[in-house]
Amino acid sequence: WLETAGVNTLRPAFELAADGNYARFAVEQTAVADYPTLRPHRIAVGLYTLQNGRLQRTTRVEIDIDGPLSEVPELVGVAQPDLLLLNDDDLTYAKIRLDERSLSTAAEHLGSFESSLARSLVWGTLWDQTRDGELPASRYVDTVLQHIHTESNSTVLRTLIQQLLLSASSYVAPAKRAATLERVADALWQLSVDAEPGSDLQFQFVKAFAQSASTGEQLDMVLQILEEKTTLDGLDIDTDLGWELLISLAAGGRATAEEIAAALADDRTASGQQSAAHARASLPTGTDKEAAWRSVFDAAGLPNAIVRATGLGFLRAHDLTLLEPYVGRFFDQLLDVWQTRSHAIVEEIVDGFYPAPLANAALRDATAAWLDDRQDAPPALRRMIVEHLAGVERALAAQATDARE
Repeated sequence: WLETAGVNTLRPAFELAADGNYARFAVEQTAVADYPTLRPHRIAVGLYTLQNGRLQRTTRVEIDIDGPLSEVPELVGVAQPDLLLLNDDDLTYAKIRLDERSLSTAAEHLGSFESSLARSLVWGTLWDQTRDGELPASRYVDTVLQHIHTESNSTVLRTLIQQLLLSASSYVAPAKRAATLERVADALWQLSVDAEPGSDLQFQFVKAFAQSASTGEQLDMVLQILEEKTTLDGLDIDTDLGWELLISLAAGGRATAEEIAAALADDRTASGQQSAAHARASLPTGTDKEAAWRSVFDAAGLPNAIVRATGLGFLRAHDLTLLEPYVGRFFDQLLDVWQTRSHAIVEEIVDGFYPAPLANAALRDATAAWLDDRQDAPPALRRMIVEHLAGVERALAAQATDARE
């Protein structure tokens, strides 16, 4: 386990008899080609049935599996449940897959689990299947929007929001992207309105709404929140949330550099400096993006946190054509950045200015070409770029799956 890389994937393989019971049941184990190790696992298989509107576990079988296929005779003759969950109770480290009936049940009833652990495992499974290009991202978006309001764990909630926004912006097919992003923002606003006043749910939904707002109507609402003219009872607009809202307005072309400077004058803290850098880099013109780029690439000396904040703003673009001119420039300056900056700053620049939101074939090809042409580049730098290439390839595969939906 500790001496081999990679993670295994477990999926159910079964046949049903005429009465709907399992005539055969097995667990398939696979591994990626680069890391083909198959491992022994101790797992529980949970069978969940809808009862009185709740998903309740009615059967649990604990088994050992090893190799590519492990038969499970204990489930032969058992009725197929509404949802079948491999690795129930999270006993091993592996990716798991849901069969089609379980996927349908999760889409309609994920928030109905009596067990918060089972619910979290299914959330994770849906994300893995989306990220691996097996589940259309549009279906994942629909499921999250339908059930995220039932999630009470703050960490899980933040993770779901991040995955929702990434799916909508990079994994949904390009032809559906604009409509999906608008729908997601509208749904996040409604979730903010419906959330308990003053709750963490309300706070997280408002932040996510601000991050995704792009239409005129949505940006009007962001401004009303900032000016405390909405009916969101209990929402505390502290300094940090105020900056989040201002950054949203800046990215949408509804705030100016002068307004950002005025906000900074009222918050002369390290956090305020970072938020101001983020906001300035978010401004949606070619001139503003160029200024953000030059502030980092043309001279050394900026603190790590300011480089990070500037990168966050630079990549925040409702109009992705603003980022297209920087693909070639990024790779042209990469080796010079490596030679003149500290390793920590290089990491911030690579992660903050690699134009990942483009998530298109042109970016994939440019990234692959740099790797092919720079075989002698420092291994640490190549590793960073290889990771970004993997991210773009993953996004393109997910987009292709979604386009077939």
